[in-house]
Amino acid sequence: MSQSENSELSAFEGVEVLVDCPGIQGLYTYRIPKDFNVTPGDIVSVPFGGRQLGAIVIRLMSIVSMSTLNYTLRDIDSIVSQGFFSKDYWKLLERVANYYQTSLIQVIRTALPPGLLGRSQRRIRLRRSVDATALSSASDSLDLLKPSAQALLNALSQSSQGDYTWRYLKRQHKQATAGLDQLLSKGWVESYLAMVTPPKPQQRQAVSLTASSIPESAALTNRQQEILVTLQRCGGDLWLSDALQRLRTTSATLQRLAAKGYVIIEARERLRLGGHSPVLADQPKPLTPDQSRVLSVMTGLTGYAQVLLHGVTGSGKTEVYLQAIVRWLQAGKSVLVLVPEIGLTPQLTDRFRARFGEQVCVYHSNLSDGERYDTWRQMLNGQPQVVIGTRSAIFLPLPHLGMIVLDEEHDSSFKQDQPAPCYHTRTVARWRAEMADCPLVLGSATPALSTWVEVKDPNNIETFHGTSLYYLGLPNRVHQRPLPPVKVVDMRLELQAGNRSVFSRPLQMALEQMQTKGEQGLLFIHRRGHSRFVSCRSCGHVMDCPDCDVSLAYHQPQNEGPAHLRCHYCGYGQRHPDECPNCKSPYLKYFGSGTQRIVHELQSQFPGLRCLRFDSDTTRAKGAHRALLERFAAGEADVLVGTQMLTKGIDLPQITVVGVVAADGLLHMPDYWSGERAFQTLTQVAGRAGRGERPGQVILQTYTPEHPVIGAAKSHNYQAFIDYEIEHRQLLGYPPYGRLVLLRLTSPTEVEVEVAAQRCAEQLQAWLTSFGHAELADDWAGPSVLGPTPAPVFRVAKRYRWHVLLKLPLAMVVPDLTYLRSHLPKSVRLTIDIDPLNLS
Repeated sequence: MSQSENSELSAFEGVEVLVDCPGIQGLYTYRIPKDFNVTPGDIVSVPFGGRQLGAIVIRLMSIVSMSTLNYTLRDIDSIVSQGFFSKDYWKLLERVANYYQTSLIQVIRTALPPGLLGRSQRRIRLRRSVDATALSSASDSLDLLKPSAQALLNALSQSSQGDYTWRYLKRQHKQATAGLDQLLSKGWVESYLAMVTPPKPQQRQAVSLTASSIPESAALTNRQQEILVTLQRCGGDLWLSDALQRLRTTSATLQRLAAKGYVIIEARERLRLGGHSPVLADQPKPLTPDQSRVLSVMTGLTGYAQVLLHGVTGSGKTEVYLQAIVRWLQAGKSVLVLVPEIGLTPQLTDRFRARFGEQVCVYHSNLSDGERYDTWRQMLNGQPQVVIGTRSAIFLPLPHLGMIVLDEEHDSSFKQDQPAPCYHTRTVARWRAEMADCPLVLGSATPALSTWVEVKDPNNIETFHGTSLYYLGLPNRVHQRPLPPVKVVDMRLELQAGNRSVFSRPLQMALEQMQTKGEQGLLFIHRRGHSRFVSCRSCGHVMDCPDCDVSLAYHQPQNEGPAHLRCHYCGYGQRHPDECPNCKSPYLKYFGSGTQRIVHELQSQFPGLRCLRFDSDTTRAKGAHRALLERFAAGEADVLVGTQMLTKGIDLPQITVVGVVAADGLLHMPDYWSGERAFQTLTQVAGRAGRGERPGQVILQTYTPEHPVIGAAKSHNYQAFIDYEIEHRQLLGYPPYGRLVLLRLTSPTEVEVEVAAQRCAEQLQAWLTSFGHAELADDWAGPSVLGPTPAPVFRVAKRYRWHVLLKLPLAMVVPDLTYLRSHLPKSVRLTIDIDPLNLS
């Protein structure tokens, strides 16, 4: 190659891009045209086969360095958006892909709001040099065009913009593809990828009172009067969807009130940034000495640091967050606050908005695609804001990050099991804080054992290469309120005494006293639905899911509809049969308890108690979490019955009685950390009691009162639990004293997945044999392969499941296991779960 040719080549650059196309993985190389200025993080349009697709630029490459390529590079077609990702943000996504051993495109699809790249569209336009005059002078050439090309050219030339979407042109003209190819070859038109016009402000219906006071009128029914009074209490103005939830009424009823002139229903512009209810402005609250000490440390942090804020339930962690955030907003930086459950965001968002107003926005999976899209794009402007979100919010593109808060950091909801990547938000948050050089605050009343060991063990300072690790404690509740006493009830003794109710005698007495005093209570049960399974009393047949190896849960009728059975794994449902499908017997019995059954038993034994159910069945509708909690806070119910979502930081000061109906269901899970999860759940739910002026009490029902976890929960003794749990983890080499990697294999063919799992185990065993164990002699044990074994739930959604567990010493690096996929049939799916929590 001559020097001039080499110089010419080096003047060009190539680029590796990630193509946004289902089923396509890996990077593809394209040439950058001379007049294009492309940088990593840009979104571009590229020719891919016969299509024009969106792609994300990963890295630049010199053409000279790619001289070994045996094919001709195609050019990038156009630049859709520049600087979409910052370099540090891109490094974070690559780190997630590498650590969790999944493809980069899967990480990107997790990080981006749904349909972000899908909002781009291929368009066809006349080239600027080709106008009507130029076409008329090229009549001879026009005669040589195919009829389909002439039709396309006529359509484009008659358009005022000379521009149409390719989808429209294909729909309007037959054989449009052949015609487009001819026009492209002549250079008369060009194809490009354009972003859809940013969404217009959303028009949304709102309901407003027409007067500041509610007149007494014979024209109003009692129910209409009640609706108007409730609307007035809510500030006299609500979005229509919120009004239907909070007023418990219908659109027709509100329309009748509008016709009478008492309310106005009108459309207003509204940004799609997540639903908010009106809140009154709030001022910082006086701090306790412990809170002041913690705040002083947090606001004095500079650069990356990891802080464990260990505060008992009701100790005022949220107020510390609020006052610490002020510093970062004043410095022009944003703060990311992560919470484990969607149900926690309404209450927390209201507290933050009362303090920071419109600087607060939310991001979670219950938002519509449009809301997530608008919220995501808004963050790119770099304005200081407070973002409250669930797991996936850790990937939000906040350019000036001042602090990350992981509230209830112990919660397992921060770990994603499926689909890949199987990331833990706490791990990604550490990487993100390190890259942004900002502090990470991990808050909890029951910190994860791994976090506790990491921060409290002085040896970890060396492990973290000098990283600042802080332990900040809040050992007391605000106003010196005591933690509620926990009474453990042995349900075996209850049965011996002739009590066959799901409620023990102490719990029944506590509920009766609560009702007499006009107080409120909370009952926790770890299952939703009515009963865990349905069995025939004549032949013993159990109603099972046809697609999974689990029983169908019984759900009571809703709104006078039929009773039904539902699979809580795949979602399969069917009507409850009138007779046994096996022996035709009508004697079907329900076993086990869920939230529905607890509500039914409450209504039966305590007719005067008003109940609300708070689980995933009753909170499916948008805004249902907020509506239920607001109804309970307004005194519309005496008892709130719910599942784990009640334990996740919800602050309800009026609760004086907490009942744990069946603690044993938490203790016996097929996971190495079931004891930790049980202690955290029991302690958190107990902490909902006595947070207001009146003292609280907790009734914990169990068949194993001697269990160490029950004893630690009874005394609110986190250290006692830690001592017990650490001993077992160290002995068996489980995290945080060892590492686990779970391989989940599934297939619609039972034999095929078993053979595939055996093959994976053999491959891993061969790797361990070749690796040797000499350098691990001083550790607790060498690496080992456990399995293959059938998963605890062998079949889910018609797919058979097998597990292989790789157990490694803590100091050992997890090997690259992605090569295993090349040894598997196409019908077998392999999920690599690094640091798994759920082994079922």
